[in-house]
Amino acid sequence: MTEPLLLVECLHKSFGGLSATDSVSLQVSHGSIHAIIGPNGAGKTTLLSQLFGQLRPDSGRIVFNGTDVTHASTSARVRLGMARSFQITSLCLNLSVLENVLLASQLRRGGWTGFWRRATASRDAVEQSETVLAQIGLLERRRDVVEQLSHGEQRQLEVAVALALDPLLLLLDEPLAGLGPDEATKMIALLKNLKGSVSMLLIEHDIEAVFSLADGITVLDFGRVIASGPADEIRGHPDVRKAYLGHEEDEHA
Repeated sequence: MTEPLLLVECLHKSFGGLSATDSVSLQVSHGSIHAIIGPNGAGKTTLLSQLFGQLRPDSGRIVFNGTDVTHASTSARVRLGMARSFQITSLCLNLSVLENVLLASQLRRGGWTGFWRRATASRDAVEQSETVLAQIGLLERRRDVVEQLSHGEQRQLEVAVALALDPLLLLLDEPLAGLGPDEATKMIALLKNLKGSVSMLLIEHDIEAVFSLADGITVLDFGRVIASGPADEIRGHPDVRKAYLGHEEDEHA
């Protein structure tokens, strides 16, 4: 059996007497998209922060591409092949689109010293960054300052910045947050186009988008996994319908 790219076993994190994640276990296969869904306050972002090393779990284990990273730093996880986008846009708004991607590319290469001299002078770095922007659909905007982009384009750029780290796994925190219908359609198409070339673990409230994208889904409620499996199985799961999707079964039907 092929080992999963990401293996999470019995992850627990408490804040005072509140269990934000309570014995959470899940797996993400190579090349797949796995979604985490659940009501507000279910522990989704707390889980993502533990996976990326921004929060230390109280107990449990995280294995990424065969390496135990439970106590590894965020920078170590990036070097091993993790990248994350955030729920709130986190870009350098006063820099150009290309410069934002070059920043990430330089980080992957191992440091900031002499960044502008080396990165801007390196044709290889620029070409690789432009390749990522072409993949995302922002190549024609590469010289524009980021603050000139629409919100949807900024969300696309965040994915490009993450891809510039050459990750094995993208952790995406609500990639459709704040997008209008047309922008959301573009983002869904973008993620579908990336499917297979990079594994993804995403948190998303747009359930129909989740069902159209995800190979597997894990459902959290009050920090616990109440269901995990293929999208079709999750859509019809009675506990999920009751806790999250808002369709309690009619016992008298």
